[in-house]
Amino acid sequence: MKFISKNYGWIIVAILAILPMFVILRMINLDFTNGFSITLVEGTGEGSRTTLEMLYHVTGEFAIRWMTAVLTLTPFYILFGVSNLYVRQAMGIATAIWSFLHFIFFIWAEGFLETFSQFNYIAGFIAVLMLIPLFFTSNRKSMKWLKSKWKKLQSLAYIAIILSLMHVAILEKTWLIYAVIVIVGFTIRTPIVKERLLAFRKKKRRVNTL
Repeated sequence: MKFISKNYGWIIVAILAILPMFVILRMINLDFTNGFSITLVEGTGEGSRTTLEMLYHVTGEFAIRWMTAVLTLTPFYILFGVSNLYVRQAMGIATAIWSFLHFIFFIWAEGFLETFSQFNYIAGFIAVLMLIPLFFTSNRKSMKWLKSKWKKLQSLAYIAIILSLMHVAILEKTWLIYAVIVIVGFTIRTPIVKERLLAFRKKKRRVNTL
């Protein structure tokens, strides 16, 4: 119980990240009888999408959702004073895993060379590359080992989200909502806005204690 109470945020993030995996598992067959093989369950795509197209669409959508969620944590702290570094790490890991899955299914469907055929694909590919070091350093040991360099490395997430938003915005304009959320988040982070919000929160807390 002590472990759960101490890591409940991490556990919740892990559950939320894993649950959509069951949707993916319904679209594929894993065969362990003669070694290991993966086949697709045809007819599970929506509309005119094939199963494979549906797989990289779903994984891409969850990747951008998690990435957007990670970058809203600091604005959330500025607004409400709630922060949990290890929850942020868990959400970063979820972002990376879903992004890697998205890239794997894309290569399966289109081939690796297709990655360099369009600007939005290139942007997405660079974002995935940036997530690799972030994924392997999202742990306490890396924080202690890298020290001040850890935060500088994690700042790659900002470039990754911008590239990812360019990637999805060109593909589907309905995903522009994520860009709006991130822009609002970056606005809250700016020194002028941040200082005013923190001062307002501090003043409100002082009034409530009277």
